[in-house]
Amino acid sequence: MTKVKEAYSDTRPLGSSRSWVSTHGTYLSGQAAIDGADHAAITMENKWGAGRLRLLVDAAMREKFDKQRFKLNAAIWHGDLAEVQQEAQRMINAWMALDRAAEAAGASPNGDGHWEVALADGTVAVILRTPGAMATFKSDPDGRQVVFYSLDEIGVMLSNYREVVKVKEVFPGSTVEAIRRTINDPLDGIRDGRRLEDTLNDDLPAFGN
Repeated sequence: MTKVKEAYSDTRPLGSSRSWVSTHGTYLSGQAAIDGADHAAITMENKWGAGRLRLLVDAAMREKFDKQRFKLNAAIWHGDLAEVQQEAQRMINAWMALDRAAEAAGASPNGDGHWEVALADGTVAVILRTPGAMATFKSDPDGRQVVFYSLDEIGVMLSNYREVVKVKEVFPGSTVEAIRRTINDPLDGIRDGRRLEDTLNDDLPAFGN
C-alpha cells in the first residue's frame, strides 16, 4: 500500500508546483484517490491471500498489472492531481481484472479456516483457526514460501516472548508492521520511477524540477 507521508521527509520532486500535494485541497483529493486503490489492494489480499493474486493469472496479465502499479507510483511521486486520480482508478480496475481472471480460471480464494500475513523476510505466515486444520495444509500450491501456525502455537509463542506481549499491554493499539511480500516485489527498487523506458541507473532528477 502507498504511504504518502514518507514523501514529506524525502528530497525528490514531490514539492514541484505542479505536484498533487501542492495545496491542502489537492492533497486531500489525491489521497482520496490513492486510498481507493489501497482499499482495493487490501480487499483483494484479504480475499486471495498475501502476495498471491498476481501469481494466479498468466504472465502477460501479471506484467500488465505490475506496469500499472509502476505508473501509479510514478504519478504519486511525479504527477499532478489528474494523473494521480487517473492512475489510481486504473489500479482499482487492474485489481478487479485480476480478481475476475482468477475466478474464471477456477482458483480458490482464501478459505474461512485461516488468516495470512506477509512477514518481514518475505515468508507468508498462515494462521490456522481450528486445531484440525493443520492436517489439511501441507504446502502452498501457488509456490509461495509459507509457514503454518495453529492458534495454539501462537499462544505458546506469545507466552515465551513476553517482550512483545508487554509492549502490547503498555501501549494499547500498538502494531507490528511488515511491508515485504512473499516473492520479491519488482517495484521495490524503482518506487520513484518516472517512465517505464527509464534505465534503472538513471540519476534522480533534481528536487523541484
